[in-house]
Amino acid sequence: MLSGIKSYYLVLLGLLLLPFLNGCKVSYSFSGASISPEVKTVAVQLFPNRANIVNPTLSQDFSDALRDKIRDQTNLVFMSSSGDVNFEGEIVEYRTSPLAITGDDRAAMNRFTIGIRVKFTNIIDSEQDFEKVFNRYQDYDSSNDLSDVEEELVVAILKQITEDIFNQAFVNW
Repeated sequence: MLSGIKSYYLVLLGLLLLPFLNGCKVSYSFSGASISPEVKTVAVQLFPNRANIVNPTLSQDFSDALRDKIRDQTNLVFMSSSGDVNFEGEIVEYRTSPLAITGDDRAAMNRFTIGIRVKFTNIIDSEQDFEKVFNRYQDYDSSNDLSDVEEELVVAILKQITEDIFNQAFVNW
């Protein structure tokens, strides 16, 4: 009998608190993104390649990867010029450098790095705005020529960078 009364009061308390919970202004998704319900549209501009070494497809590949990440993880509608949230920027780094030197002064490992400057603008909530360079790298054996492993490395790095950008823009932990 006592537990039935407790259950009754818990249900009653829950019903009383329900109107207050309805006023929350943050929506959540399975991706961990917390996007204001007022944000309905997004625009991702083409990121020009301004690095010293230019991969001719990197600009389009990165812009498409970022669009795909947003499309897969949110319900935002894409706009061509300006949305409630906007991504623009440029590719600023694309390089390889020796990482581990062997006893005969040769590199045993090389590091391939991509850096992308991103300007994120949130028209609805300007406190979410940021401008930042996102850098990621992959190491590869120096016995491989970069051209032999470049495509695989670029795909892995772009996946990491788009994840970082998405988290910075939409996952507010």
